Amino acid sequence: EVQLVESGGGLVPAGGSLRLSCAASGFSFDSYAVGWFRQAPGKEREGIACIGFGEGDEYYATSVKGRFSMASDAATKTVYLQMDNLKPEDTAVYYCAADPDDTNIDIMEPRFFAHWGQGTQVTVSS
Repeated sequence: EVQLVESGGGLVPAGGSLRLSCAASGFSFDSYAVGWFRQAPGKEREGIACIGFGEGDEYYATSVKGRFSMASDAATKTVYLQMDNLKPEDTAVYYCAADPDDTNIDIMEPRFFAHWGQGTQVTVSS
């Protein structure tokens, strides 16, 4: 059974940093795609960063490019999202997602990911 558990959210002032963790189990990192998504109140869930472990390709949404970066630790099956220079508009619930098919990770749409974590709240104060 695939399980994803996010942690690391919290309250941070604008310009600050946070690192989110996604602890994964039940699948191999060799070929899966893992993505980070976020959903702000009243808005649709949006993809912000995805990685395909088969080829090692990474994609970032324009809104976070240059500020957010992904990293992974295969030994602990943990995927990280380093978030720097946070802005109030980054406030949202952040989700980790995974799927065995990494064909469409560049599109970063929730419908291409079958497995989801419970989410972690990130709040950026102005």
